[in-house]
Amino acid sequence: MVAADRPLPAHSTVRRVARWCLDMATTLLRYAAQRIPTYRRDREESPGEPPDFDRELPGDPATLQRPREGIGPLFHRSYWVYVTDESLRGDQLISYILAEPNQVAPTEMASFETMGGQPARNLDVGNELIVRLPGPWNGPVRVIDRTPTSFRFATLQGHMEAGEIEFRTSTDDRGFLEFRIESWARSGDPLFHLLYGRLLIGRELQQHMWAQFCRRVAAVSGGVRMSNPASSTQRLEPTP
Repeated sequence: MVAADRPLPAHSTVRRVARWCLDMATTLLRYAAQRIPTYRRDREESPGEPPDFDRELPGDPATLQRPREGIGPLFHRSYWVYVTDESLRGDQLISYILAEPNQVAPTEMASFETMGGQPARNLDVGNELIVRLPGPWNGPVRVIDRTPTSFRFATLQGHMEAGEIEFRTSTDDRGFLEFRIESWARSGDPLFHLLYGRLLIGRELQQHMWAQFCRRVAAVSGGVRMSNPASSTQRLEPTP
């Protein structure tokens, strides 16, 4: 893993700042012009029980950024979409995403790269990668779990959030395939806490990003999307 405190060459810093500015401008324009209708169900779902954040996880525990190291309330967020008559089963869809996440990611908002800067491919438990984001953040994560129908990331030091996020598929009682993204996280630093918890800018852009992800997954499934993506957000105040 690349050391976080290694000084970057001046030309690299200039390129990164230029990319941040371009990506943020593109993101805001697309959000304004192509906002994806999302059915919000914030008052309809129970938060449920969060995972055990103190459990042992694969890889070096010292580089993890667990929720206890975050700032502000714990947010439980879900984004999901239903499809029918799909060509790919749920397990095949998860394998497709892990084989090359950028095939379904809105890459102007979030692109998945290895620590060496190459496009992420063939992800498995223990792999560490960076989710490149617009603005002054990147999202280093580690794959901590993989089942036939799901995979889970945990945030690493330097991430904009502190927590975990899971991607999974299931089949409901109607026989529809559900793709769901579910996260439990606190803000990773004061700036993101301001943008997400106070000004709500981060929340809107994050929802737009994952709604696009859901729609792209529905498209590659080969099925018929039953509705626009839905979302829910619950705020849990930290326990002293």
